[in-house]
Amino acid sequence: MQKRQTYSTAKQLEKAVLVGVDLYRSDYNFDQTMAELNALSYTCELDVKGQFTQNKNEVDQRYYVGKGKLQEVQDFINAHEIDVVIANDELTTAQSKNLNTILGVKIIDRTQLILEIFALRAKSREGQLQVEYAQLDYLLPRLMGHGKSLSRLGGGIGTRGPGETKLETDRRHIRTRMTEIKRKLNEVTAHRERYRNKRDQQRIFQIALVGYTNAGKSSWFNILTQAETYEKDLLFATLDPKTRQLTLNEGFQVIISDTVGFIQKLPTTLIEAFKSTLEEAKRADMLLHVVDTSNKDYKAQYDTVNQLIKTLEMSEIPQIVLFNKRDQHQGTLPVSDQPSVFVSTKAPEDIEKVKAAILTHMKAQMVFYEEQVPSHAAHRLYDLKQHTLVTTLNFDESTETYHVEGYKNI
Repeated sequence: MQKRQTYSTAKQLEKAVLVGVDLYRSDYNFDQTMAELNALSYTCELDVKGQFTQNKNEVDQRYYVGKGKLQEVQDFINAHEIDVVIANDELTTAQSKNLNTILGVKIIDRTQLILEIFALRAKSREGQLQVEYAQLDYLLPRLMGHGKSLSRLGGGIGTRGPGETKLETDRRHIRTRMTEIKRKLNEVTAHRERYRNKRDQQRIFQIALVGYTNAGKSSWFNILTQAETYEKDLLFATLDPKTRQLTLNEGFQVIISDTVGFIQKLPTTLIEAFKSTLEEAKRADMLLHVVDTSNKDYKAQYDTVNQLIKTLEMSEIPQIVLFNKRDQHQGTLPVSDQPSVFVSTKAPEDIEKVKAAILTHMKAQMVFYEEQVPSHAAHRLYDLKQHTLVTTLNFDESTETYHVEGYKNI
């Protein structure tokens, strides 16, 4: 009997090697950035076979790393049939071209890798336009001499998004496309601005979830709003912002938004492209800062997010820190100079703990009011319950009125 031949349908992952330079005077935790680079590569479905690091005062202007380290990388590439080299920093056009010439494989830097993930994650039309704008903004100064090396490389990592044909067009066509994208984004921004202004006029209290990527923001968003957003253990799993109503205290409704996660060395081109999306957080009355305490580097991640909050001019917005994943945390209790709660999405009682913390700190930002509502004005009573934080509701039979006390947004 002839043996049947079988074929594997498993996807063949591109083999990658990571390369990083540990600068002596750096504001970043180098080991953490390399670990993140590995996680980013995994998110892009790359098979990381090894990594090379070098301590230097500054990166090599021609090859990013020194010639000795470059030879080590080349030997590793030849021995393991590596397809792509991932650099832990943003490379210049010359560095990328020189590395490609010497190593003969695709060269991707940290910014490109993050842009690649954003291209994968963008679901809404606005998100896709923002990513394309960021990609073109990154590519524009790199067009000279870079298009040919990319066009020879074929498909796979680094070829998603604007595409090879766009990479080979001249600067004028790229700028024309960027202008067109900007116009479309301005239309979306104007629509969202009208919606935000309407919320502001109604004095609706607005909360924004912020935090390091993969800290658990979407999990808390889903639990608090009973919604179903994309939730997965991957970096930048949530890209497009989601806004839902959150009901507190028997009918009082606030608006809560889930935003894109932060990361060390977040490319400035992305911050600029996603400025309109980040406005959801900038217009908030309160930030819920979610921190993954199961990560051994959670303190550094906490500091990174706060630094970005400062950069985005959001430091004045009151903040509650959700020290998340307490069921997986090891070591001493986390502390913060901000109001905080130590919680887990797996503990039902912690949901009420978070809501209670929100209510407590909302009161500090709101103004106290009293109002007499006639019994026939049911619509007014309903409106107060929905849009203010009612703390006292008594009915006076002699006057047939409700005495209402509570707090309302300023």
